[in-house]
Amino acid sequence: MKKTYDVIVVGTGTAGSSITQACRDEGKTVAVIDRRTFGGTCPQRGCDPKKVLVGAAEWMDWKERMAGRGLAGNAEIDWQELMAFKRTFTEPIPEATEKKFSSLGIDCYHGDAKFISDTKLKVGDNELIGRKIVLATGAAPMKLGLDGEDLMIHSEDFLDLDELPKKIIFAGGGYISMEFASLAARAGSEVHVIHRGERPLEPFDGDLVDLLMKRLEETGVRFHLNTSVKSVERSGDGFTVSAEKDDSAETFTADLVVHGLGRAPSLDVDTKAGNIKLGDKGGVKVNEYLQSVTNPNVYAAGDCAETGAPPLTPVSSDDAELVVQNLLHGNSRPADYAPIPSVAFTVPKVGSVGMTGEDAEKADRKLDVTFREITDWFTFRRTNEQAAGFKLITDPEKGTIVGAHLLGGNADELINHFSMFIHLETPIETIKNLEFAYPTAASDIGSMLAEIGNEKD
Repeated sequence: MKKTYDVIVVGTGTAGSSITQACRDEGKTVAVIDRRTFGGTCPQRGCDPKKVLVGAAEWMDWKERMAGRGLAGNAEIDWQELMAFKRTFTEPIPEATEKKFSSLGIDCYHGDAKFISDTKLKVGDNELIGRKIVLATGAAPMKLGLDGEDLMIHSEDFLDLDELPKKIIFAGGGYISMEFASLAARAGSEVHVIHRGERPLEPFDGDLVDLLMKRLEETGVRFHLNTSVKSVERSGDGFTVSAEKDDSAETFTADLVVHGLGRAPSLDVDTKAGNIKLGDKGGVKVNEYLQSVTNPNVYAAGDCAETGAPPLTPVSSDDAELVVQNLLHGNSRPADYAPIPSVAFTVPKVGSVGMTGEDAEKADRKLDVTFREITDWFTFRRTNEQAAGFKLITDPEKGTIVGAHLLGGNADELINHFSMFIHLETPIETIKNLEFAYPTAASDIGSMLAEIGNEKD
């Protein structure tokens, strides 16, 4: 079958779904294609199910911290029950997504989309012609070229395990490994994280990550830093990981090895046939309007677009709005990525937005850096939190916050306040005069700001 559309969207995740519906709302004929179940990674195989599972780990952490302080009794994570609960969120998504598209008059195609020209895609036996084509195909685990790489499971496999193995190795120390390591350790597994760098979670503040690592070590996570994974092989019922540290060979064994060594744009669409140039990181090379620099009929959004923005869900949402505006109304809105908050849902959580301490050291203007551990503050003492802190980067001349970094059980919500302050360039004195409900985590913001300029050894 051959059919022509005003817009063809490849991918049904955060960016793809939004673009598909917005173009249809504008009266365009639209087709949407996905090689996998409709709905994308975040709600099915990423952010949302991960947070459902991590919630159990947070409860276990809370219970253990409060033992002897008012909570008593034994409890443990029932992994199978937890997975069944997680599936109540994920399983309805594909059918609901496709039904919604169909009800709007959007044609849905399942299968691998391959370019056969600048404006044509082949999906199975179907040849689709698009006046405009949008790539929103997301990212996939990075291909490493390691021996035995196929023996490692990926994050989506971990999120669907029916049973949790007794001993797990996480290869890499990024979001995926650190979040799942927190969960697995709390669920009773022996956990090892092998990371080639000096510390995991490299995009986050080093001082706070050091505190986080110390806490995770107390809960049973074992870190092997400056250590590179070289190969994986089967060994009986388990696996052997060969690694290297300081030119010396090291060997690790486990029941399961999880790939946490990074993700890359997923663009198995024959970009060459579509005259689509890729950037240095393998994403679609786009101009400031998220339009392919070599094929003006094609736009890209989210993790598969090479924009320099972090691969976060809010970025995909922003990209979707941008693409819709430029695709439907002409290139008029350039990309402008404001500081975007990010959170690693470890236990405890770590959040970040804006400039880092390293950025401050390299800046060509004076910036103040304030770092404090705050486990003795009421917010954290009342639940006996063992790791909590903050780092603020402030501009004394402008009197504003330009960076904020938080560690603690409430870091995920609290970082949003700082994101707003940075985005609006709210004066620090104005923030100090804001009234927050007390006692809440937000009511600590004034105390954090009061620490600026109070040097401590």
